[in-house]
Amino acid sequence: MSDSATTANGLDQAAPAADHHGSFWGLTLGSIGVVYGDIGTSPLYAFREALRASAENGLTDTEIIGVVSLMVWALTIIVTLKYVVFLLRTDNNGEGGTLSLMALAQKAYGRRTLLIFMLGITGASLFSGEAIITPAISVLSALEGLSLVTSTFDPFILPMAIVILGILFAVQRHGTARVSAAFGPICTLWFLTIGGLGVLHLVDDPRVLYALSPTYAVGFLFEHGIAGFLVLGAVFLTVTGCEALYADMGHFGRKPITAAWFWLVFPALALNYFGQGALVLHDKSTADNPFFLMAPEPLLIPLVILATLATVIASQAVITGAFSLTQQAVQLGMLPRMEIRRTSESRAGQIYVPAVNMMLFVGVIALVMTFGSSSSLSHAYGIAVTGTMVVTTSLAYVIMRRVWNLSRIVALAIIFPFLIIELTFLSANLLKLLSGAYVPLLLALALMTIMVTWRRGQQIVKEKTRRESMKLEELLDMLKKSPPVKVPGTAVFLTNDPDVAPPALFHNLKHNKVLHEKLIMLSVFTTSYPRMPDEMRAKIEQVSESVTRVILNFGYMETPNVPRALARLKRAGLKFDIMTTSFFLGRRTIVPDKRSGMPQWQDKLFIWLNRNAMNATDFFQIPTGRVVELGTQVTV
Repeated sequence: MSDSATTANGLDQAAPAADHHGSFWGLTLGSIGVVYGDIGTSPLYAFREALRASAENGLTDTEIIGVVSLMVWALTIIVTLKYVVFLLRTDNNGEGGTLSLMALAQKAYGRRTLLIFMLGITGASLFSGEAIITPAISVLSALEGLSLVTSTFDPFILPMAIVILGILFAVQRHGTARVSAAFGPICTLWFLTIGGLGVLHLVDDPRVLYALSPTYAVGFLFEHGIAGFLVLGAVFLTVTGCEALYADMGHFGRKPITAAWFWLVFPALALNYFGQGALVLHDKSTADNPFFLMAPEPLLIPLVILATLATVIASQAVITGAFSLTQQAVQLGMLPRMEIRRTSESRAGQIYVPAVNMMLFVGVIALVMTFGSSSSLSHAYGIAVTGTMVVTTSLAYVIMRRVWNLSRIVALAIIFPFLIIELTFLSANLLKLLSGAYVPLLLALALMTIMVTWRRGQQIVKEKTRRESMKLEELLDMLKKSPPVKVPGTAVFLTNDPDVAPPALFHNLKHNKVLHEKLIMLSVFTTSYPRMPDEMRAKIEQVSESVTRVILNFGYMETPNVPRALARLKRAGLKFDIMTTSFFLGRRTIVPDKRSGMPQWQDKLFIWLNRNAMNATDFFQIPTGRVVELGTQVTV
């Protein structure tokens, strides 16, 4: 095969269902820690930044109530209605997230479409661009509460944040299976605490409950015009973390995530924002840091410690999400192969991607040192999330039309209100472009360039290889007329095109002038399903007495293990013994060609990506002692 897996259009069999292990309440508790970590820490900075954006000429009571109303209704419309009620039902066999939706949309069309592919890589790139900001802003905002204890802590906040983040990224290689068991209880305590603080301060000024009326939110925007747009950009910080909620659906299931939101997370967040609003209505001097000023003085340090733990958990959720997204992108052929380590035998989602971990670490530390405070970082936060939301909504429309078979009018009636609100938020966040929002956009643009270049380069290589190759049946006919020397054992030739004779087979015949007694032409495809059960894993076809064609299908959330998959085919009649089998892989050397169809800089980028891609032997988990690599040169 090629030295990378190929993405298949889909299978004709019925889709495998997602399997969620654990009790309902255990999954619910787990989702509180993993799914809601990001959105759960937004009260640390969201209300404060929204007040700062609206306090140019001093804060009025109506403005404070208007900001609270905007936040509560953002949680209601964006998180509750769009994500929890609607989008969690738009899944790909139990899996959520931008790439899952892209795979489902492509499967629904039955062919690749450029628009769907571009939407998918745009959403994935924007999510990745935002992933480096969450750990930085979350940990900084938690530690900044120490300033209220004593100004002595001020010089140490930045170094402490760097140390905590350094430890967080350093422990990723060991996995988080043990530590994550505490995520749910700690975050449950966090939500109970912030909800309790909100209830404690509601009596400061009950007028804050007027914010339950959306007229205060709408009135605020109409009254403040462009200034209201600036506030809206800060208000959006309230709902950052929605995409993590959707992307992690496959780990916990829709019902546990929904239960956690309605029974704990949403009430706690709403009560806390109401409490912060009531506190500032009562004493406007608290607007500088209303969250921590809600705490009684003896409980301030414990609250800072709890907030720091909660932000570390939120950061962990984003890092895990970035690992999972990378795995999906690699399997879907959108990124080069890279090392993906499993850190848990029992949890499929527990993976570690060293290259991504290092890039995130460098990016996060650079942001912390460059911006220096959570308030400064808030200007960089939000624009990529809103872009991802618009992409998700657009893909959901495709699913509604093609998978659910809804009419255009009905689909638009459901999607259009969400799209209008998200485009409004996107416009508001664009106003922060020059003050920091360009950072995630530049990162997203870089990742999009890599994905497009890799995909296009792979297509050029595949097309050129196919033009220069021979049909497998034609080669077998030639070998019948002039049979080569046969040697004992089995040879597996990997190819990305089952109908074409692998280049490694030609080179073996040309240089060694022998063939093994048994030949397996093996193709490995990535399907549009998240995971494939064993009974749907393989297709076996006997081409001739000595040649067998095998197609292995893996889900885009699986790590392919070729020897194990072949060993399990013994019951289907495939004779396979790893000790008497040799795997022949083609190692391609790519050289630039001015007529490739890509600009020269893109040729060089593709060659660099190909050179640094993970070795196919390791990626497919083939024992190195059983591999023979034969080199070929291809121009692009």
